[in-house]
Amino acid sequence: MNEIITIFTCLHPLLSSKTYKQLLIVSLAMLSMTGRITMLSISRWTEKGGSYRTLQRFFESKINWLELNWSITKNFGLNFNSVILLAGDATTVTKAGNKTFGIGRFFSSIYSRPVPGIAFQTLSLIANPIEFLLNSMLLLQLL
Repeated sequence: MNEIITIFTCLHPLLSSKTYKQLLIVSLAMLSMTGRITMLSISRWTEKGGSYRTLQRFFESKINWLELNWSITKNFGLNFNSVILLAGDATTVTKAGNKTFGIGRFFSSIYSRPVPGIAFQTLSLIANPIEFLLNSMLLLQLL
């Protein structure tokens, strides 16, 4: 967990101190949790300062996630002198009801048909893919 706090130090200048503390509390709780992650379950796993109402305030606050992700990437994970791959993946989470923001019908490969739910698209930067592949191959040979 100390590694997470170290990584989050580069985010401190980009957030208010209140939002930064809330982000730490929520992140540490989510990394410790098992099972479904809801605001109620997060509040149960947090220590002091993680009440349900505090979580509501945190999730209502406006955060520039692009700027935060770029700050982490630039400070800890990106070497501009190496090959960098951009990988994308889409996933669909099924959802009943119609009050959730963004709910629609999206194709799910698990069900092989469109299902009601929410679709998420993620992009990842992969630095040094050749080194990653070579290390993976070496590890497989050792097993």
